[in-house]
Amino acid sequence: MARRLPPLNALRAFEAAARHLSFTRAAGELNVTQAAISHQVKALEDWLGLSLFRRLNRALRLTEEGQAYLPPVRDALDKLDEATRRLRGGEASRTLTVSTLDSFAAGWLVPRLRRFRTEFPEIDVRVTAAAHLVDFSREDVDMAIRYGPGRWPGVDAVRLLHEDIFPVCSPALLEGPHPLRRPADLAHHTLLHDDMPVNWRGWLTAAGLEGVDAERGPFYGQSHLVIQAAVNGEGVALGRSPLVAGALADGRLVKPFEISLPAEYAYYVVYPTAAAEQPKIQAFRDWLLQEAAPEGDLQGP
Repeated sequence: MARRLPPLNALRAFEAAARHLSFTRAAGELNVTQAAISHQVKALEDWLGLSLFRRLNRALRLTEEGQAYLPPVRDALDKLDEATRRLRGGEASRTLTVSTLDSFAAGWLVPRLRRFRTEFPEIDVRVTAAAHLVDFSREDVDMAIRYGPGRWPGVDAVRLLHEDIFPVCSPALLEGPHPLRRPADLAHHTLLHDDMPVNWRGWLTAAGLEGVDAERGPFYGQSHLVIQAAVNGEGVALGRSPLVAGALADGRLVKPFEISLPAEYAYYVVYPTAAAEQPKIQAFRDWLLQEAAPEGDLQGP
């Protein structure tokens, strides 16, 4: 007898939404939109002819049918994932998938990867950019570089880089009718903003500077975008030491003032504790630490 199975994408959407009790978090995990998750779940409910969720005002709850359906669906997806991993075992042994933030990938990791490929040609590194906290048990990711306090359950976390924060700008802003000579000169320049915790208000306060509007100026959702705007001469950005080191070294950016703020968090190399002895993980971890070593002056205590 032919099997009557619902679409796989609909089952994945249901399982993720049921686990998180949130269409939004399920969408983040599966890298799709919230509308796509909602559509897939509704299609599954239509296919089954029953409701799997109760959609409340500010919450999502499983119906009795949804609660009964979740364990076998999760079990089936886990078995399919395990079988696929075994089948691809040969490829998996030489492929290393690393997840990190867009800005760290663009500003620090990717420019260095050629050196890793030269040293370890047998390992194919795949970099994925994601802002959410990777779930190693459910995502096809081997390692991550996370920005945070360094304490996460179920993983090993090795500190890679500390971060200092200071103004950076194009060398062109050191000239002209209002050259940047001292912090008070910022009153004549555009401030560029990103969404990181340390912002212009914090730096201006540390500099003892009044009379400069800390809120004015354009906003960029990612740190590498605000740095690119500074390179283009659009204004002054708060540079994060690991992400601007290359641009400072080659002269695309300058650091006009000496005042720096230490960031509360740091960058960590993170991987599942159970995978710590895998040769490809050890190789990439040790290489990352070796790459970070010359930037010891950027490291905190």
